[in-house]
Amino acid sequence: MNPRTKRAVLVGMASAMAVALTGCSSSWIEPDNDAAGKASARQNQDLKIGVLMPEKETARYEKFDYPHIKKEVEDLTSGKGRVLYANAEQNAKRQERQVDQMIADRVDVLILDAVNSKSIAGSVKRAKDAGIPVIAYDRLAEGPVDGYVSFDSDQVGHVQGMALLKALGTKASKNSRIVMMNGSVTDPNAALYKDGALAELKDQVTISKSYDTVDWKPENARANMAAAIQAVGAQNIAGVYSANDGMAGGVIAALKAAGVTDLPPVTGQDAELAAVQRIVTGEQYMTVYKPYPEEASTAAQMAVLIAQQRDIEFNALTKDRVDSPTTPDVPSLLVQVVPLTRSSIKSTVVKDGIYKVGDICTAKYAAACAAAGLTK
Repeated sequence: MNPRTKRAVLVGMASAMAVALTGCSSSWIEPDNDAAGKASARQNQDLKIGVLMPEKETARYEKFDYPHIKKEVEDLTSGKGRVLYANAEQNAKRQERQVDQMIADRVDVLILDAVNSKSIAGSVKRAKDAGIPVIAYDRLAEGPVDGYVSFDSDQVGHVQGMALLKALGTKASKNSRIVMMNGSVTDPNAALYKDGALAELKDQVTISKSYDTVDWKPENARANMAAAIQAVGAQNIAGVYSANDGMAGGVIAALKAAGVTDLPPVTGQDAELAAVQRIVTGEQYMTVYKPYPEEASTAAQMAVLIAQQRDIEFNALTKDRVDSPTTPDVPSLLVQVVPLTRSSIKSTVVKDGIYKVGDICTAKYAAACAAAGLTK
């Protein structure tokens, strides 16, 4: 069973909480107590927060997620809180050992982005047995997690599917043959992305080939796409659903290697710099922009609140509820996402300070940037 959101809760609360959380540390929820109570609640600020990220293939984890969590913990604890960090580099067994090390280091709470959401369940239980709460981050780990923060994964798939149909325009019909490049089966979000996209695509176009890409690796996506081109014919592929930007790069490389010069629309996710640059040049049609500072800020707040046993505030922050295959009604917050196309680069990643125009518009992309209206 895939994790499913309690949609009645999500629709009203996730967007409201997303607005309330904008501004990172300025969103900190003050306890509804008197001044003495507030001071008492903050006495234990010398916390140790463990943070475990899953891989480095996707640039966001090292570039955005970890640094934002670290800074937010420091801000929320007046510089007294420490973050212990490790990245499993797509190795599930290594991540299990990293959890054991965090337990040995006696962290107060663990923020965990699982390599394999199913196999990590035993490690989550060991942490729980050691009295260490676990906040599942970005991917819903199985086992007795205490909280979960992520983006609305079903919404991501819907956004991608709708964008692909928009790119096809009048060409969108059952005669339009689509290749689906889905994520890794070890990531529960991948199934939700796929389901959301299929809800938009299945009655509008024909899915000629669909792949679950091992470890989300671009080279595996490229090999899958080469196989799809061989089976379907490059000239017959109207569009490609790619679940993330790294794989979109592999898909585009395979199309170019097959001699395709007029590239079909290709989707993505994560707003990686290389993907944004491909969008500027028209090689990639869109990506899904996920406001990482908001997700990371929320995770840090959840960790500090639960470590300080500030249950009322923790519950106020986690208004959504999500079921995992092992744990029902996990207190959660799901952050909303937006599509990023050539026309919305300024209003998304540039406006939010993820990239400067100069980061995107290097000499190689100067002409395309000028045509897109991206100026320093």
